[in-house]
Amino acid sequence: MTLDDDPLGPLDPNFAAAFTRDVRRPPCQLYLISPLDVTGGFADRLARALDAGPVAAFQFRVKDVDQHSAAKLAEPLQRICADREVAFIVNDSISLAKRLGADGVHLGQEDGDAREARDVLGPSVQIGVTCHDSRHLAMEAGEAGADYVAFGAFYQTTTKETKHRPEPVVLSWWSALFELPCVAIGGITPANAAPLVKAGADFLAVSGAVWNGDEAAAIKAFDEVLR
Repeated sequence: MTLDDDPLGPLDPNFAAAFTRDVRRPPCQLYLISPLDVTGGFADRLARALDAGPVAAFQFRVKDVDQHSAAKLAEPLQRICADREVAFIVNDSISLAKRLGADGVHLGQEDGDAREARDVLGPSVQIGVTCHDSRHLAMEAGEAGADYVAFGAFYQTTTKETKHRPEPVVLSWWSALFELPCVAIGGITPANAAPLVKAGADFLAVSGAVWNGDEAAAIKAFDEVLR
């Protein structure tokens, strides 16, 4: 689906030009996503990244690992986040989030829905939903009780295969109409992040831009953009 296929119809490209962020909305923050390989010295890298600058949340994202192994990998990372008051979010798995007592779960469109997650995880857990480039899916997620919606991929990314490429204007539209926070994701670097912040993103979800090089330097560079 492209934005033009959204049941709500195409967005006016001039909407973004007229957008100004509501001053009552907190400033945009960083949302860090793990690489798929969190073995070896990754825990030290995570601690170094979180100590380098402000990070609001860390998403634990591993694939093709059974739940017992995933829980063993997650536990030291969860402690590092807890020590720094960084929210620990589990990708895709409501059951793993429950097992770990995680701060939240992030669901793709095929990973169960926000109502089910709320029933299992309780009222205080943060629930995020991937909405690609669809305002319709985002509104449905909000109605189902999600705590945030994620749009993307805004840029080319090697972290995961993507079929959807929204324009930043979708962030402006969402932020103007809804209080629910929105996350921008997909190929975001310190060099290309500013337009997404200006468009109204509440969080920038980043992975490769941090882990493919010096994590501390990358966090500092993002902090410069977000100030």
